[in-house]
Amino acid sequence: MSLLAIHDLAVDAGPLSLVDGVTLDVNAGEVVALVGESGSGKSLTALSIMGLLAEGLSCSRGQILFDGRDLTELSSSALQHLRGADLAMIFQEPVTSLNPLLPVGEQVAESLIVHGRARREAAKEAVDMLQRVGIPEPERRARQLPTELSGGMCQRVMIAAALISRPRLLIADEPTTALDVTIQAQILALMGKLAAEEGTAILLITHDMGVVAELADRVCVMYGGRVVEQGEVARLFDAPAHPYTQMLLRTIPRLEDPPKQDLFAIRGNVPSPLEWPAGCRFRNRCDRAGDACHARPPLQGQKHRVACFHPVEAPV
Repeated sequence: MSLLAIHDLAVDAGPLSLVDGVTLDVNAGEVVALVGESGSGKSLTALSIMGLLAEGLSCSRGQILFDGRDLTELSSSALQHLRGADLAMIFQEPVTSLNPLLPVGEQVAESLIVHGRARREAAKEAVDMLQRVGIPEPERRARQLPTELSGGMCQRVMIAAALISRPRLLIADEPTTALDVTIQAQILALMGKLAAEEGTAILLITHDMGVVAELADRVCVMYGGRVVEQGEVARLFDAPAHPYTQMLLRTIPRLEDPPKQDLFAIRGNVPSPLEWPAGCRFRNRCDRAGDACHARPPLQGQKHRVACFHPVEAPV
């Protein structure tokens, strides 16, 4: 059984559906990447798992099963008990997620203290974790406020706070944004070690397909609040089935590309949820669209699944 299993999840803002029928799973020790352009519903899916949807948003349909328990049916106090110990999230905006009035060491140690660890022991582990995520002089930095640190430093503090309790499920929303390549490699190695050695399940949300290729086992591609393709990372990179996935991969610059060649861009823009077309939500930007695409394509396949009436490659 998967540690995390999401079935037919819908997130609504009043009558407007922002996430529509998302189904995905993550096994213990596995890294699943959730990719797609901004506005595709990736972060809303993650916040639904954590029970942290903003006021006015709600899970209107579906299940979010964590170790067999439906998180959508748990009370706020029960969810709070799971956060930090079993569920942790690296947020996309560390500067706004950190408390500007508390030293960062206290914020990193907080989840350990909440779940019963002695303050002195938790503070020592916080300093060690700050060092592991690449923060120099961790003892001094632990005493500083977020406003005294750079954006990249704050990002590493957020990562340390999420990793310190060694959660069973880690949701990482653009975890290496604003980090230089050396620190990025260090963070990715640390996350990979958690998955491999401690069985942590990781849901990785990113725009960086290079990070996906390096760290992920499977990929789930979202567009317009829906899953359009999912499968093993090697298969998806080598033979993407959905036209949108193929276009996403074409936007990655390659060393073998001719010099001074224009970078590929997907034509058109991501429409707002108020303007999503009926049927396939990608059809207005797709060169393969036809009459059938006015209906919603089902997600088909076994190991490799695609929601498209005219796939580039047939699902298997």
